[in-house]
Amino acid sequence: MKLTKTLSTAALAAAMLLCPMGSQAAKPGDFTVGKGTFLLDGKPFVVKAAELHYPRIPKAYWDQRIKMCKALGMNTICMYVFWNIHEQKEGQFDFTGNNDIAAFVRQAQKNGMYVIVRPGPYVCAEWEMGGLPWWLLKKKDIKLRERDPYFMERVKIFEKKVAEQLAPLTIQRGGPIIMVQVENEYGSYGTDKPYVSAIRDMLKDNWYQNGRGPALFQCDWASNFERNGLDDLVWTMNFGTGANIDQQFRRLGELRPDAPKMCSEFWSGWFDKWGARHETRDAKDMVAGLDEMLSKGISFSLYMTHGGTSFGHWAGANSPGFAPDVTSYDYDAPINEYGQTTPKYFELRQMMQKYTQGKMPNVPKAAAPTMNVAKFTLDQYATIGSGIDSTATSVTPLTFEDMDFGWGSMIYRTALPEAPAGAVLTIDGAHDYVQVYLNKKYVGKIDRVKNERSLVMPATKKGDKLTVLVEAMGRINFGRAIKDFKGIVGNVTLSAAVDGDDVVWTLKDWEQSRIPDTYADAVRALSGKNKMGQQDRLNTKAGYYRGYFNLKKTGDTFLNFEKWGKGLVYVNGHAVGRFWRIGPQQTLYVPGCWLKKGRNEVIVLDVVGPKETTVWGEDKPELNKLQLEESNKHNNIGDKPDLNSSTPVFAGQMKAGNGWQTVKFDKAATGRYLAIEVSSNQSGKALSAIAEVYVQDAQGKRISRDAWKTKYADSEDDNGNHTGDKAFDLQESTYWQTENGAALPHLLVIDLGQQQTVTALEYLPRAEQGAPGSIKDCKVFVY
Repeated sequence: MKLTKTLSTAALAAAMLLCPMGSQAAKPGDFTVGKGTFLLDGKPFVVKAAELHYPRIPKAYWDQRIKMCKALGMNTICMYVFWNIHEQKEGQFDFTGNNDIAAFVRQAQKNGMYVIVRPGPYVCAEWEMGGLPWWLLKKKDIKLRERDPYFMERVKIFEKKVAEQLAPLTIQRGGPIIMVQVENEYGSYGTDKPYVSAIRDMLKDNWYQNGRGPALFQCDWASNFERNGLDDLVWTMNFGTGANIDQQFRRLGELRPDAPKMCSEFWSGWFDKWGARHETRDAKDMVAGLDEMLSKGISFSLYMTHGGTSFGHWAGANSPGFAPDVTSYDYDAPINEYGQTTPKYFELRQMMQKYTQGKMPNVPKAAAPTMNVAKFTLDQYATIGSGIDSTATSVTPLTFEDMDFGWGSMIYRTALPEAPAGAVLTIDGAHDYVQVYLNKKYVGKIDRVKNERSLVMPATKKGDKLTVLVEAMGRINFGRAIKDFKGIVGNVTLSAAVDGDDVVWTLKDWEQSRIPDTYADAVRALSGKNKMGQQDRLNTKAGYYRGYFNLKKTGDTFLNFEKWGKGLVYVNGHAVGRFWRIGPQQTLYVPGCWLKKGRNEVIVLDVVGPKETTVWGEDKPELNKLQLEESNKHNNIGDKPDLNSSTPVFAGQMKAGNGWQTVKFDKAATGRYLAIEVSSNQSGKALSAIAEVYVQDAQGKRISRDAWKTKYADSEDDNGNHTGDKAFDLQESTYWQTENGAALPHLLVIDLGQQQTVTALEYLPRAEQGAPGSIKDCKVFVY
């Protein structure tokens, strides 16, 4: 096509290459760093990458998804390598089937696409433990993502195995791989250049041949990339839709004025967590950001271009606190969860045409049509105890890892002392969803998502049987909390007032039984042959359910589980994911390639129990239907503090514009609660927002936010998921924001988890141009 005369030289360079490779293996080439640009075989090249994750897409659909990306005008596929899906048991590697990363890369090359590989060892990606294998935690004192000898030993083995699969496919050897990433967003974890250097050296040792290999790069946020930036690596930035792009690259431009610029994760949308609304981002803002970068010759990877599905137990959880992710990884991406176009796709495609020579490829057909499935009943049942595969005894509770156990549920049992009604059962580390039974009758639940630790008990007699059913959800995938043990990870106590004295019993002598979440174990449970769990016929509907539906033709469908409780689903032996009645996700995606004409089997392990045992298939997903017991908002008037007689530790004005700012207090203050009272904003309007806050201790260091939670907020835009917790969720692109029309002043109160001595507040406004909703006049209280 004819390019307009207004395009810059950089933009012309961006338009030069969609991709020269054909379906056959290309001749050896090179990809290097030039002055202000990447160079592909010596010519300027702008990377236009689409992030795809091979385990989130059935292998049968890989080709269609890659073609969908190419039809957007992309020239590169960007991929993580997920360590824990390849080495699920220590020393046993699997690169076959859906784990065949070499086949995925070759499929990209067949479609004329280059490839960027991000082999971790940590990847985040809202994936179980950020991609690290759970069995590392069997060494309880292990230091993850540090130079712990055992950790580094296992990383070295893993990285060598990955390179055996992919190093022969670098561009220098005729393959499509042009770049390889060193670690991942390490600045958000810590400062340890020797560790990052060690990972770099592993990659060089494994990927380079005669001193030549793919370009090595590291990615971080604009606020922290200097902490671990290595001189010999390419530095790239991660930021999202709506960000002030010049601001994001400002510091990089000062440090490396001649370096090419790249946004290695431009977030097209966001991920969903259980109990919160489906996340979306504006298509116009996404397209405008990519257009601006391309017009300035800035490379990018669109995260996600197609998110797919975290099948089985692979969805992770975020912190501070514990916020497990849903099964769907739709991500509000241009290509939806099931590989079809969205309005966002066509807006992006239209813009990308400006930077593509010639006609863009036609948009491919869907991999499979979507279809409805008539309602059917799961009428076969087995108790949850039927899934027990082994039992062990111990003085104190054992974790999953102690039991050599990665995923699933565990039943804990012990005897109780005599205690009056109102005694409090406290579990120090209930990971993650706990149901408590007294003499096999349900008493209540302890939900880690809600930061619950205790439960009021009825009266007990000496020898009464306590049964605790613990379901593990995904391990935390971001921040220091990735060292996330499962099960009961501390002591269990019962406390009560007896004859005027406070008495605390630490419960001992436990029996614990594993309930794996595999298809084979579900089938075994339903066979009726497993006698191990017969003593655990709890007074509950929790357990295994099986039913069938018949098809005359196959297609993609979305099985609806809104009538069920909480658990896992298998269809024809495939683990399709987790469900939880609270939502927002109510359907599970079942790819048509996993279905068959005739009879199809569905097995559900419901750890809570269903209201109805019926299921049906829909032709589109339900990703935004909440069924909560109580509101997500934190506006209980009883939690609002009376600050009228309190003295603020800071009273003044914040600065306008983007970027972090710090206000020092005149003197140290001690308290459990941090209150920020906003009386005016830079815009002159009432809408207020905070992207992130930290407080500093007496030594000027940031205090850990792992135990933080929102105590009170006078206003929260929960329709946009801009609740109070977004001000301390480790994510600079998310934010607390008040509702439109809510009048000033605004108040946000944060529970710091315990008494803290603080000396300063760090505040980050929203990252977009003009920092919408940024604070002007405010007071800060610590009490």
